[in-house]
Amino acid sequence: MNGRHLLEAGPRVVNLGLAGFADDLRRNGAPVVHVDWSPPGVSPDVLAALDNLQAAARERIAAANRKAIEIMLAAEPVWCDVRPAGEVIEGLGDRMILHAGPPIEWNRMCGPMRGAIAGAIVLEGWADDLEAAMEIAARGDIDFQPNHHFDAVGPMTGLTTRSMPVMVVENRRYGNRAYCTLNEGLGKVMRFGGNSAEVLDRLRWMSATFGPMLSKALAESDGIALKSIVARGLTMGDEMHQRNVACTSLLLRELAPVLVRTSSDTGSLESAIAFIAGNDQFFLNVAMVMGKAIMDPVRGIEASSIVTAMARNGTDFGVRISATDERWFTAPVEMPQGLYFPGFTEADANPDMGDSTIVETIGLGGFAMAASPAVAGFVGAGDPADAPDFTRRMYEITAERNPEWTIPAMSFSGVPTGIDILKVLDTGIVPTINTGVAHKEPGVGQVGAGVVNAPMACFEQAFLALLETFDPS
Repeated sequence: MNGRHLLEAGPRVVNLGLAGFADDLRRNGAPVVHVDWSPPGVSPDVLAALDNLQAAARERIAAANRKAIEIMLAAEPVWCDVRPAGEVIEGLGDRMILHAGPPIEWNRMCGPMRGAIAGAIVLEGWADDLEAAMEIAARGDIDFQPNHHFDAVGPMTGLTTRSMPVMVVENRRYGNRAYCTLNEGLGKVMRFGGNSAEVLDRLRWMSATFGPMLSKALAESDGIALKSIVARGLTMGDEMHQRNVACTSLLLRELAPVLVRTSSDTGSLESAIAFIAGNDQFFLNVAMVMGKAIMDPVRGIEASSIVTAMARNGTDFGVRISATDERWFTAPVEMPQGLYFPGFTEADANPDMGDSTIVETIGLGGFAMAASPAVAGFVGAGDPADAPDFTRRMYEITAERNPEWTIPAMSFSGVPTGIDILKVLDTGIVPTINTGVAHKEPGVGQVGAGVVNAPMACFEQAFLALLETFDPS
């Protein structure tokens, strides 16, 4: 643009930060583009370390990240079985409960986590009632461990015990397996802290009837490949965290014929099909265990700054990165911002929890919001027309775009894939997560849905730990 053109056409203004300046310009008829921006919330010490990172080190990290992305994109996750957790999860012992998020002790657990644990103790027969179950847990008679330490994941409270049926997903490209419980449905369920007789009876049915039926069907079909279902679901309005309507329907299309062939009890068959068909979130747990199977082979790559897991336990938010493998980097978890069911408000809500953030780690959920404008309104994230803005921001902190999982509304661009902690720190943008909201008291259940941000402190800690892995010479 030359000076003459500027004088004839007038300036075009880009406003950063305070929206009031843009509003004043619009009121005076001036064209303006407002960019919602604020300085990165990264500590000065971490910014200094980032600035001092040598070009050679950055290239080494970039090369390691290319390897990580290759492994992610080459994954072949197949849902191959449903078995009692105690039969397939190595090391899952008696009086052990696996939970969502990083490690946590009983005295730091939130209300819904405690409520769910009490229900699980009664379910396993370790106590006769909820009051006795709470006493057992408080005494230290239960061994609490994170799901992620046992190749597993679980939504919200994320509880896994020996008798619970878990989905088995095999990554046939790399031979690893991952596990996750079956989705119970919405409302008053154990993953949201529910522990009533209704909740426990449903779980008993899932163990005794539903799980074995699915196991037979999957054996008959030689498993169900999952990546293609996700690809289709993205084109049909799912983002695989808060909206799973399309993928649940697509999965039922694959399951129904083999369920019919392998089930002799028509009553149980009708119940099983009705349970899946009536649970729009059934595919959520499938997406989660798929994500775990995809990400586990990425662990332990020297110098890689790719996030391999994000998880919350209702008290802490935890992040793991490839280079430091099993080490957790934690910070206080944030409160979701969203919409509440009638009769509930933010005052009733518990801070965020669950292993379901594994789906954001593979580029779905909040990262794929552009594929699911309806979710933006449901979780209180603004106008559905703004949904692509969430995905655009996540492109800024990821290493690649997945060519197999594309978003029609973004000209079939691939979902943002491979969270890079260096990019998080460089941009000041943290991962956006879609989530459900549980009541803060034990036994109540789900009260809403929303969005939440991962705490920047987790990524700062991870970066400093990554620097420690480099040879000082």
